Amino acid sequence: MIIPKNIDELAEYAEKGKNVFFFTADWCGDCNFIKPYMPEIEAEFPQFQFIQVDRDEYLDVAAEWNIFGIPSFVVTNDGEELGRLVNKNRKSKEEISGFLQKVEG
Repeated sequence: MIIPKNIDELAEYAEKGKNVFFFTADWCGDCNFIKPYMPEIEAEFPQFQFIQVDRDEYLDVAAEWNIFGIPSFVVTNDGEELGRLVNKNRKSKEEISGFLQKVEG
């Protein structure tokens, strides 16, 4: 999981490559529920780079991307959005894997 150091680095990932942006926050119980499963999900989908985005640190980006609930996932390929799993509900490993399979499909 890549954690961008600043807004410029985050912007680079948004423009290049096949990426899954994982919007999260330290205080978010549902985010902390899914975090232990993220290495397994990453291993299942090696074609993607996974970028963890702290919603509080990048509030402007979250607002611009219409991320109003976390945890949320946005998949991009060279700057083009391929899909999103964005809501405020707790997500399971199976739900995230199914979403990524569908986007990849």
